[in-house]
Amino acid sequence: MTKVVTLLTDFGLEDGYVACMKGVILSIAPHVHLVDASHLIPAQAICSGAFVLSSFYSFFPPDTIHLAVVDPGVGTSRKAIVLRSSQYTFVGPDNGLFSFILKNEPKCKCRALENPAHFRSSVSMTFHGRDIFAPVAAHLAAGAPWEDFGPPHDPYVAEWVSARHTPMGVSGEIVHLDRFGNGITNITRQDLENFPEERDLSTSVRGWSLSIVPGTYAQMEKDRPFALWGSSDHLEIACNQGSAARMLELSPGTPVHVRKTRR
Repeated sequence: MTKVVTLLTDFGLEDGYVACMKGVILSIAPHVHLVDASHLIPAQAICSGAFVLSSFYSFFPPDTIHLAVVDPGVGTSRKAIVLRSSQYTFVGPDNGLFSFILKNEPKCKCRALENPAHFRSSVSMTFHGRDIFAPVAAHLAAGAPWEDFGPPHDPYVAEWVSARHTPMGVSGEIVHLDRFGNGITNITRQDLENFPEERDLSTSVRGWSLSIVPGTYAQMEKDRPFALWGSSDHLEIACNQGSAARMLELSPGTPVHVRKTRR
């Protein structure tokens, strides 16, 4: 069966970085099916990359290898890792990029990538995507044993992966801005399961107090910000046919609070 390898990076489309990685993979495992998930993650935006990865990985066939590189710490002491869940394998830097995966897949196993036999013969300090992560993904696709890549490792999980609970509600933050200008938060439906009446909740961000809309974008009037549940079951700050990010000056890390308005 043909192995699927997805690629997610912040490398953009102007340069040859992605092509280098694909060339390395196909030289080692020529029969893999490569899928470009996204190469337009904002530069060095680890939390955005982490969210986007979490939004698509589970829609792929079992045994898919997800290769992700958003790596501002390339060449430093940060570890390179491979993760294995019950159905998928993930390859990339241990910098928080897999935080949502580790939250969703708590039984993931992890190994540090320390066996140079699975790297390119010459490893650049500035391009581990080409010289470590791509060949490791290719060797995994070609059937190399999981245990060969390195010792067990405890992966890093970033604090922004989870919202904080209080007696009156939930405090979170923006983790990703999509191309429509929606601000996607780390607040999930599960975070609010103890507050079943959404009409009794108010979402505050940048001094605005927003209602949580039970339906979809087009139900709201144009150019008016609101909150709603997106397709990944994360709370979004949105604006019908407009950009909530631009209107409210949202960015990753912007605080978002959901509180009870009635006792």
